[in-house]
Amino acid sequence: MVKINKKIEYALMVLKHMHDNQNKELVTARDVCDRFHIPFDTTAKVMQQMNNIGYLHSTKGVKGGYTLKANLQNISYLELAELIEGKKVTADCESTNCALLNTCNITGPIKRLNQYLLYFFKDLSLKELLIDSNIGPLAIIESVKQ
Repeated sequence: MVKINKKIEYALMVLKHMHDNQNKELVTARDVCDRFHIPFDTTAKVMQQMNNIGYLHSTKGVKGGYTLKANLQNISYLELAELIEGKKVTADCESTNCALLNTCNITGPIKRLNQYLLYFFKDLSLKELLIDSNIGPLAIIESVKQ
């Protein structure tokens, strides 16, 4: 199971909420926090990060807030996760300085697993993840299940 940290969860919640409420009034961090019962400080910082790189557009002032600027089809989950984390989201055995590195018998499989996940996350658009689950990698997974 892949662990998604809270900041990435909040970013996904914000982006989905903003996509669902397009063409309506500006959205503030307080609006999102009140609606989904998530912490204000962390959510506000995540929204500022997304504004700084162009995913959101901010309007300053008393009646200010954010609007969705980027097309979610053009942003991969990997891109968002690395933006929010500020680092690469996967790690291999060598970079984690694992104490078992010299005796472990699954370093190869773990490396392959990381490669598969990176490929999947790089190909998974935020639109597909949050809105359209009938296209792309998620649709392939669902069709294999049937």
